[in-house]
Amino acid sequence: MRSESGAGGEGDDIRALVARLGIPGLVDVHTHFMPQNVLDKVWAYFDAVGPLTGVEWPITYREEEERRVALLRGFGVVAFTAMLYPHKPGMAAWLNSWSADFAARTPDCLHTATLFPEQGVERYVRGALDAGARVFKVHLQVGGFDPTDARLHAAWGALADSETPVVVHCGSGPSPGNFTGPGPMGRLLARHPRLRVIVAHMGMPEYADFLDLAQRYEGVHLDTTMAFTDFSERLAPFPEAELKRLVELGDRILLGTDFPNIPYPYAHQLHALERLGLGDDWLRGVLYCNAAALFHVKPPLDR
Repeated sequence: MRSESGAGGEGDDIRALVARLGIPGLVDVHTHFMPQNVLDKVWAYFDAVGPLTGVEWPITYREEEERRVALLRGFGVVAFTAMLYPHKPGMAAWLNSWSADFAARTPDCLHTATLFPEQGVERYVRGALDAGARVFKVHLQVGGFDPTDARLHAAWGALADSETPVVVHCGSGPSPGNFTGPGPMGRLLARHPRLRVIVAHMGMPEYADFLDLAQRYEGVHLDTTMAFTDFSERLAPFPEAELKRLVELGDRILLGTDFPNIPYPYAHQLHALERLGLGDDWLRGVLYCNAAALFHVKPPLDR
């Protein structure tokens, strides 16, 4: 049984790493909280991912919402997100309403919102910003839309003007979509060069191409979600030749995990980053300092 302090020994292990690095905790920019009926469908997808892709994907933290929040806190996570995303028109505004309520009752959650190319998108994006949204999530693979769709132009402009980061699943892993890969995002950034984009999963498997975009645009960051783990290294290994650029772009690499929808323990993502051997200063930045600066996260009071 996992303890309330965070998966028992796993929580102790994570907190020991945090203490060794001398950081206040972890800031995880890629965690999923969403309405239960939507999450159930996401879990059903992962349950079937073996037949779909040939890879089994057991969900490690299939828990009730309150329990998942408690686990993150027990792991020493001081700020996290509620990544949620629509797959069709008419969903985004409803999801944003749910996430606003979740953020109101979960103060350590960075108020998250989303969008879809549809009539009224600019209105509800501005409404979410006015309501205090601090980060947006866009999933080009699931949504199946072109980020340069003309209906999104004003919404992207509002996000750029407000300097609100947007986590975008734009890489072609675990399977490519019609608008995944660096091309569509490159065209979007050419139109909105001030946009603060966080490339989910380090852009897996097009790592080098998305690192190119980060070098070209100051607002581009990358999150570590599932990258460097044993699971992902078997499927889409990170090129050893690109490790140097991880250091060069060190202040724009952010911790992401995909909790709770991961097929291994939370601690494995952290130790996968540690074993890269890029140094404690780099690791401090990735696990806490970079995202804390981007989202103006203040060190927590003792819980």
